[in-house]
Amino acid sequence: MAGIIDTIKLAGTLVLALPAALAGLELLLVRGQPTVGAGLIGLAVGLVVVQHWLTLPTDVPELLAKRVLGAVVKEPEPDSEPEDER
Repeated sequence: MAGIIDTIKLAGTLVLALPAALAGLELLLVRGQPTVGAGLIGLAVGLVVVQHWLTLPTDVPELLAKRVLGAVVKEPEPDSEPEDER
C-alpha cells in the first residue's frame, strides 16, 4: 500500500505525463503523425514507470526510515490457538 508521499509523487508525475499522452493521442489519431504521437505516448509511460521504479537520492532517507522502523517495531505473531480454549 502506497503512502501519502508516494501518492503525491505520482500526482506530480501525472501532471507532466498526462498532457504528453493526450498530445500523443491527438497526433496519433487525429493529425496522422504516428511517429511523433507514439513517441509522446511512450514518453508519458516512461515518466510514470521511471518515477515508480527509480530510487532517487531524495528517496534514501525515506527508505532508511522505513527500514529502521521495521527493525525496531516488530508486529506480534498471531497465536495458533486462542487464549480461551486453553
